[in-house]
Amino acid sequence: MVLVKILGMVDIISAATFLMIIFGLTPYLQLILFCAGLLMLKGMMIFTGEIPLSLIDIFSSLILIVSIFATLPSILIWIPTFLLLAKGFIS
Repeated sequence: MVLVKILGMVDIISAATFLMIIFGLTPYLQLILFCAGLLMLKGMMIFTGEIPLSLIDIFSSLILIVSIFATLPSILIWIPTFLLLAKGFIS
């Protein structure tokens, strides 16, 4: 049960990182890579059968990594933000 709460907190921290990018605050590179790495690691749970939730994690981590190198349209950043916030608050 505690592991679910920790994984939910990872989702909330990642969503906060997305919000920082949206509103023009520059998050630390280490924070972006940390969140992207944890989301990718969580996405590897696709092999356990939770396909839709794992795809959200993989999609979000890829967007975080791409946002380091390029400026993305805001709609591409808002979508994973809301999905990660929803996942984080549910868990």
